[in-house]
Amino acid sequence: MYILTITGNGLILVLVLFHTSLQTPMYFFLCHLASLDLCYTSVTLPNLIWLHSQNNKLMSFTGCISQQYFYIAFAVSEYFLLAAIAYDRYVAICNPLRYSSIMNTKTCLLLAKGCWLTGFISSSFPVSLTSSLCFCSSIEINHFFCDLTPLLSIACDDTSATEYAIYTEGVLFVLSCFLLTLISYIYIISAILKISSSNGRYKAFSTCASHLTIVVLFYLMIACMYMKPTSSYSLDIGKGLSVLYVIIIPMLNPIIYSLRNNDIKVAFKRFIFTN
Repeated sequence: MYILTITGNGLILVLVLFHTSLQTPMYFFLCHLASLDLCYTSVTLPNLIWLHSQNNKLMSFTGCISQQYFYIAFAVSEYFLLAAIAYDRYVAICNPLRYSSIMNTKTCLLLAKGCWLTGFISSSFPVSLTSSLCFCSSIEINHFFCDLTPLLSIACDDTSATEYAIYTEGVLFVLSCFLLTLISYIYIISAILKISSSNGRYKAFSTCASHLTIVVLFYLMIACMYMKPTSSYSLDIGKGLSVLYVIIIPMLNPIIYSLRNNDIKVAFKRFIFTN
């Protein structure tokens, strides 16, 4: 599955970079989405594969905290990027005549840069709180990577204040991204419903259907995994959900975009037959 994730997202990057017909704002953001999927999957899976191949399940505390930092950074960046893509689709459907002037190169670069920077800056807060906890003699976490909740569950300090601070920041970021995405889609759906022809409505909706599918999957996963206190969190269920979030969804993203996108299909056929 990791190989499929690397191949699928890598192919998206290659197609967009080498086909001028795909060098538009929508595919610019799709490239960043593929890059983020590659990054946060690579933060966890290669290390897991290496540990099992060496029959060694030990990881240094520094390595654990570093993994946690980059995982959170890439995950937060992805939520902001999904909100940016929703805004791009809003402008394309609701303001088509001004699309090229609004979503110019400068705007796209600023949005992408903001997504990445927000992720890396925001992740320092929960990681610093977690790393300052005392873990006593317990060194075993019931997970396949250093996620926040499994680490908090083995701390011997009172983690209630830490949990509250971390979840408050998480809710603020996730909620802000969710609201931005929701507002964008309220305007998008309203604009689509005003289109007189059914064919026109279908074409307009098809341009954002793939993104909407991914948004629903991501927010369902984040709600199930993190929007509850540690005391009611099942680590075994959490591991199962993490497999979906860390492995399955990044693997499915390129498939979701390619199956519903004629431009990607055409570029892929050209890529195959010209190489």
